[in-house]
Amino acid sequence: KSILSVFDKKAINFKFHHISSSNSTYIDKDLEDKKKTFTDFKNYEKYFHNQGSIIDQNKREKIIRQDFTKILNKQKLKIVDNPRLIDEVVNLVENPNILLCNFNKKFLSVPKEILILTMQSHQKYFPTFDNKNEITNEFLIVANKKDKKGLIKLGNESVVEARLNDAEFFWNKDKTQNLVKKVSELKVMNFFKGLGTYFDKVQRMRKLGGMISDELLISKEKVELSASICKTDLTSDLVGEFPELQGVMGGYFSAYQGFDKDISLAITEQYLPVGLNSKIPKKPYSVALSITDKVDTLVGFFGINEKPTSSKDPFALRRTALGIIRTIIENKKDLKINDLLSYSASSYQDQGHSFSNKDLQKELLNFLKDRFKYYLKEKQIRFDIIDSLISSFSLNKLFSSFEKAKSLNKIINNQIGIDITTSYKRASNILESEMKNKKIDINGMADPNIFKNEYEKNLYKKINEIKKYYSGINNDENFEQSLSILAGAKKEIYEFFDNVKVSEEDEFLRKNRLELTNMLCKTFQNFINFQLLKANNE
Repeated sequence: KSILSVFDKKAINFKFHHISSSNSTYIDKDLEDKKKTFTDFKNYEKYFHNQGSIIDQNKREKIIRQDFTKILNKQKLKIVDNPRLIDEVVNLVENPNILLCNFNKKFLSVPKEILILTMQSHQKYFPTFDNKNEITNEFLIVANKKDKKGLIKLGNESVVEARLNDAEFFWNKDKTQNLVKKVSELKVMNFFKGLGTYFDKVQRMRKLGGMISDELLISKEKVELSASICKTDLTSDLVGEFPELQGVMGGYFSAYQGFDKDISLAITEQYLPVGLNSKIPKKPYSVALSITDKVDTLVGFFGINEKPTSSKDPFALRRTALGIIRTIIENKKDLKINDLLSYSASSYQDQGHSFSNKDLQKELLNFLKDRFKYYLKEKQIRFDIIDSLISSFSLNKLFSSFEKAKSLNKIINNQIGIDITTSYKRASNILESEMKNKKIDINGMADPNIFKNEYEKNLYKKINEIKKYYSGINNDENFEQSLSILAGAKKEIYEFFDNVKVSEEDEFLRKNRLELTNMLCKTFQNFINFQLLKANNE
């Protein structure tokens, strides 16, 4: 091989391992016995262009995309944009030539995911779709030269025919294998060292799924059945050939064998979501199975101390945790995650798997809390709001916490938000200042019998109105209404601090006014820890 290195029409000399640079390069890639000298890039590019090679990869990509568009418009077809595959074929060819090929329509009875993977991953082809987004038997290939005799087209069609014959054979064989009977085959498939087999995993998932079904008010039997058979496609030839299709093929197999549609969909979607912006499961049975699988995995790996580090996450546990968080929040449903984590850990112990991690629950809480913070940041929630929320949040209230943060984030810079933060800060600053150097025992209750003016009485009344509001809400809090109510206390708060001396010389009056101020701060903190919020002028 050679290194061509020229600048300002002069050779740049250096050595890379055993190869020395020069101003010449081989011009016959097969035999490598002809060399040519170049003085600049323009001549270099022009020479190879005349030889039928396009040096500039951007030009090659432009040709490919333009020819794709021309052919697809003529045939009234479309392809799914795949930048990664485009980039790959751009760098496989020197002089791209697009050909429209086809395969036997009988293969369209095979699930489209198999057809797509066969063409894209194995052959670097581009499957086409009609205007109803149905896959067709036509596909595009990027050849490296003109196909004057049609042999390139014929050769590629023969290759894909052979691959699809194999795929069809596996499909017809695998889809008839009874999934319930296949469950026992999971006994010889290890899940992970120290966490048992896949058979052990689905037994744990059955129990965990039953617990989730009670919260989602769905059939426990259907959740347990979906958990039992959800990993059986791992034993199939198709998933052995196409590991990317695990779950998807299980969905097809179960649908073919007449299982309930909810069960088939749940099996198909069990690995969703796979990232921050990917699709999430929406149907209740899909939600149950997805969370069940992820909780079991998370608890297991943390239990044996196979945790992510700052630089490595070989088992994608961050993605797993984020998947749990996204599925709960984006389905607008709070789940008792703490109970699920605890129950999952006990399920491992019931099977005889011992965990070396003695701080399992604490570490899982912190890990999920950290992933929740990441999710909030990605949703553009202000950093101080995130800190305020996280300081006193529960995993069992993920959706509620997100909605609360979102509501506060929405109004934090408008008048309502300013009224709330300035009112709280004024009260908390005075309380902090008075308590700093004085030994005063605050128990959180002011005595209305020793109030000296209307301002104290009005503030006390307003605090009790807010407390009554909070005592009357359960899991149906309207966060916008809550914020409006807190903002509405500004008048009483400002009138109190403008007209009443909190640091009264009389010890009983001073203590009572500090109690009243403390009551105010505590009442505001029913919503969030406002102490960590920054006022607009901070």
